[in-house]
Amino acid sequence: MSQFSSMFNGLARSFSIRRGKNPGNGDGREAAEVMAKDAKKNDLILRSSGFVNIDGSNNFASVFSKRGRKGVNQDCTIVWEEFGCQADMLFCGIFDGHGPWGHFVAKKVRESMPSSLLCNWQETLAQASLDPDFDLESDKKHHRFHIWKHSYLQTCAIVDRELEHCRKIDSLYSGTTALTIVRQGDLIYVANIGDSRAVLATTSDDGNLVPIQLTVDFKPNLPQEAERITQCKGRVFCLHDEPGVHRVWLPDEESPGLAMSRAFGDYCIKDYGLISVPEVTQRHITSRDQFVVLATDGVWDVISNEEAIRIVSSTPDKAKAAKHLVESAARAWKKKRKGIAMDDISAICLFFHSTPLSI
Repeated sequence: MSQFSSMFNGLARSFSIRRGKNPGNGDGREAAEVMAKDAKKNDLILRSSGFVNIDGSNNFASVFSKRGRKGVNQDCTIVWEEFGCQADMLFCGIFDGHGPWGHFVAKKVRESMPSSLLCNWQETLAQASLDPDFDLESDKKHHRFHIWKHSYLQTCAIVDRELEHCRKIDSLYSGTTALTIVRQGDLIYVANIGDSRAVLATTSDDGNLVPIQLTVDFKPNLPQEAERITQCKGRVFCLHDEPGVHRVWLPDEESPGLAMSRAFGDYCIKDYGLISVPEVTQRHITSRDQFVVLATDGVWDVISNEEAIRIVSSTPDKAKAAKHLVESAARAWKKKRKGIAMDDISAICLFFHSTPLSI
């Protein structure tokens, strides 16, 4: 239990010292928000295009976002190094808004989700530490995963509920996807809501770099998603001028026509099968794993997994890897999607080395 106790006590001290109060008294969320402000002051948080490379860290993140042809850029991103004042932790998130208020929804979720996750993680750790039958060392990977999964499920439910009651943002017909990763030492925890995608680049036995898709694109025509929607009286079908693009519709209206089956917001259709429940997975990072790409569907609509890791790995300056990928996707839109307005395109490339390797 020594590593578990150290982990919990370190985070608890961070919460109590920064607020001058004892942890566990209901002020965890406020304390986490203060920690976020401090991290921003210390240049540990990146919310725009650029890169993060903190001295002594095992992470190097490249970020880039490009506005499409549909109006304001509704994509947004965040990279938070030393997440929760933990030296071995990093949080990455990419959010793709949609609808008339989509850019406000995406930014709201980006701002509230990390702090809420920290708070719920602390509370879950505290509860686990009080369980006399709990022994982290007996199956460390298993227990850590369930702590993070529970924290994510709690967080997403809270964030969606808070968004619904936010008077400053009209999210009845607007929403956002959310794809996030927490890296903790040699483990990454991936939580996905919507149709953004995470792809890992790893080295195969023959020495080639190959992609491993870490997430599911939650489209309405996936069997399990379509079944849930239809059971809730929602409808899934394509418009005549968009063959192959399945959307979610209200029972008696051709609205809102969402191209994903999971999202924050969009309360007009939350009773008809749309959910904000994340799929949470984990992966142990080995020396073979080089980097992971998080990108919105503006990338994956025109770039394959194989193409994406090739583009990123062939970029000499890894600080510009995300920009190279996004600009490659923008060029592909012009070739493959003639006559269709280009979507917003955003990507985060997270390298598992503080000094990126020449791949």
